[in-house]
Amino acid sequence: MQVTYSDLENKRVLLTGATRGIGKKIAIELAKQKAEIVFNYRGESSIAEDLKATLLELGASAVYPLAFDITDTEKMKDVLTTFTKEVGPISGLINNAGISKDTLVLRLKEEDVTRILDTNLKAAIMLSQILTRNFLKAENVSIINMSSIVGLMGNTAQVAYAASKAGLIGLTKSYAKELAAKNIRCNAICPGFIATEMTAELDEKAKEAYFSSIPLKRFGESEEIANLTLFLLSGASSYITGEIIKIDGGLYI
Repeated sequence: MQVTYSDLENKRVLLTGATRGIGKKIAIELAKQKAEIVFNYRGESSIAEDLKATLLELGASAVYPLAFDITDTEKMKDVLTTFTKEVGPISGLINNAGISKDTLVLRLKEEDVTRILDTNLKAAIMLSQILTRNFLKAENVSIINMSSIVGLMGNTAQVAYAASKAGLIGLTKSYAKELAAKNIRCNAICPGFIATEMTAELDEKAKEAYFSSIPLKRFGESEEIANLTLFLLSGASSYITGEIIKIDGGLYI
């Protein structure tokens, strides 16, 4: 079911991790709302240009692919400072990009911890910090941090990943408190098991084990995460900030 949020039309939203998975689905749904979509990419520009063309075809009022790696703070700051000066303020931010490497704690390597924390947590902190002065010039600002049910529950072989996602929850609550007086909202989404390329690769035995712990007995769909994201970006959620919203088919209960 698609809900139209009229205030998302022409709303300028920056989305990280937009080229695949949940991020791509969010970008597609934003385009259908006629939003202005800003997304970052690394490496060759062909994938970014293809995504731009798709989003424009779906109705996006404008699409801006920006070349920067979220773990390169200086480059990210330079690109976004130039962009906001030339184009205008950003009023929505979705910190969606993330990585995981499942490893038992006895085998966990420092370089893996650093990479996961830098991508999943530090990048979100710094991106939010870089854009804060910009947000003060914008209206109806909403920030969404894509955490995980694992950040609330923990999970075997995901010590670093769970820690990074739990950190996003702390970021969300602190940022929400600090900027609420400026009418800047910040919330976090905690997806459970969502049907993506990653879950498609699980064998049937593993899937059955996961299903047994989910009351609704199915994986979630990327569209369901996108729908919640659009709601939190829109004025329909104008009195919601600092919240950690689970979307997990009942897994946490």
